Order: sequence, then C-alpha cells, then structure tokens
Amino acid sequence: MKNKQEPLKPLSPKRTVNVISGGEEINGVTYTTAKKVSKITVTHGKRVRKVLEEESIIFDDADADGVLTPHNDALLISLLVHDTNVKRVLIDPSSSVNIILLRVVNEMQAEDKLIPKAYTLSGFDNSSVVTKREIILTTYAEGVVKDTKFQVVEMDVAYNMILGRP
Repeated sequence: MKNKQEPLKPLSPKRTVNVISGGEEINGVTYTTAKKVSKITVTHGKRVRKVLEEESIIFDDADADGVLTPHNDALLISLLVHDTNVKRVLIDPSSSVNIILLRVVNEMQAEDKLIPKAYTLSGFDNSSVVTKREIILTTYAEGVVKDTKFQVVEMDVAYNMILGRP
C-alpha cells in the first residue's frame, strides 16, 4: 500500500484548438456530413480504466441503442494535448501513424518541439504526402499520461489530429 500512487489529476487546458476548414470532400466524407458525427461519452469509470489497460474498445449490442445501422460515422473525440484541448481528433484504426496539422502545432505554441524529419505517408488510394517534421507531445486521456509521436503535415484536413493504431 505504501507504493500506491494517487491517480493523476487532469490538467486544465490553457487554450482550445477548434477546426476551421473548407473544401468539398475529404477522404470521401463531405464537410457537412463530418459535422453531423455522433458524440460518444463514456461515463463509467471502471470501464474506461479497463479499456485503457487492454488498449482496445469493445462495443456490445447495448451500446448500439439508438444508432441506425449500418453507418459510417467516424469516432471523434476531444483530447488534452500539451496543455491544449484539441477538438475534432479522429480515431482511425487503419492509420499506422499519428498525424497533427502544422497549424494546430502553431496554435498550441509548441513550435520549439518540432524535429526536422521527412517521411512519405501513403494512402490506400496510392496518394502520398511528404512530412517535413515530427513532434512528440504529451497526451492526457482519463488519467493516462503518454508522450506521443506525431507526423506533422501542412494541408487542409477536416480533423485537427488523426490517432492511428500503436
């Protein structure tokens, strides 16, 4: 019992990053459709801790109450990253990297953490984008604090960040 640590208190964000985007279609989803994405809130504390320990989220039939199926709604969350509340974070299990927009890094005032590195990211449709920088930022999620590596892109996307699989 002496080694038991107190749970971390969530930090209060210094700023909030919202999204301002335009354009017709991004990844096959129109902007007006993306604005209608469902909000998901998990309120049962033990369930959240279990999800974080197992690194997976499982939904059962009870979770589908009120959801019209089939659907293709994206899972969007807000996340506390580097003392900033970042809205419109897409959870994309088919992405192999974490992506953050340069304008979000600038709004976070974290330019000093940028590391010059170039990577070519390829999509399933053979499109590609070259990143010129990466950044490691501390993310806070329901008592879990983790340093997360992001590839920095400079483009217009409907999301502020994309979190991929580990």
